[in-house]
Amino acid sequence: MKNHKKEKYKKVYIEITNICNLNCNFCPSTKRQLKYMKKQEFLHVISQVRPFTDYIYFHLMGEPLLNPELEDFLEICKNTGLQVNLTTNGTLLKKNTDILLNAPALRKVSISLHSFEANDTQLDMQEYLDDTINFAKEASKMGIICELRLWNGDSEGIIACNKLNSHIFDIIERTFNIDYSLQAALRQSNNIKLQDKLFLHLAQKFEWPDMDSEIIDEGVFCYGLRDQFGILVDGTVVPCCLDNEGNIPLGNIFNDTLSNILNSERAKKIYAGFTARTAVEELCKKCGYAKRHKR
Repeated sequence: MKNHKKEKYKKVYIEITNICNLNCNFCPSTKRQLKYMKKQEFLHVISQVRPFTDYIYFHLMGEPLLNPELEDFLEICKNTGLQVNLTTNGTLLKKNTDILLNAPALRKVSISLHSFEANDTQLDMQEYLDDTINFAKEASKMGIICELRLWNGDSEGIIACNKLNSHIFDIIERTFNIDYSLQAALRQSNNIKLQDKLFLHLAQKFEWPDMDSEIIDEGVFCYGLRDQFGILVDGTVVPCCLDNEGNIPLGNIFNDTLSNILNSERAKKIYAGFTARTAVEELCKKCGYAKRHKR
């Protein structure tokens, strides 16, 4: 395991809510009790997390912009010197623009544009794209990194919902006066710079780990507990951001210190297993994303 006195994690995922305003067909959702993390809970989480990282991610399940105390959370992060990255479906960006643009702690916003096609939504596509792109353009000019995501490429054995991608590319090309085909360019590189601090990223759809699924591969490598770990809205600490049901609970941050949790026997076995390119947890053997990092 890491020597926590010398090394920090690259990122820690904090689920400030597991409630979402959409129902994307690529997302497994969660059967856990739905709730918002409260300010006092967040203060405790941050006090525990701060020695272990400089970067936190408002991400696991749920839409972080739904949390009514988001502005306070961002202020707490500023006061503790933590930089915040958040992932959003983009539908609430216009409503929260002032909060986000006036948050010194906010480092990066990742906008999942594939959420639109993945929903039976009453939203107007042009309005949705206008709102998300306008936010990204304004935020990036203020120094906030923005990433427009289309994580819906077809992969081996998986056909994703991506029929609208060509239309989305056309709109982005017109908006940014791009005189080449983004679709063609993304075949050469999955990350395209649209302007300073603003990027378009294409990735393949992957199979979320599911305890009821068949084993995909036992010989995998993962950055869980090596570069990252996650904290669910109820305080459960998990190895990575894909444990949407808390199937690998390492402990609860409201009942034990984070140091004890990360140095538990279960955590050590997971870390040692991935060092040996072996998944020791059943959920990890069923993770399509971990397979990408097999070495």
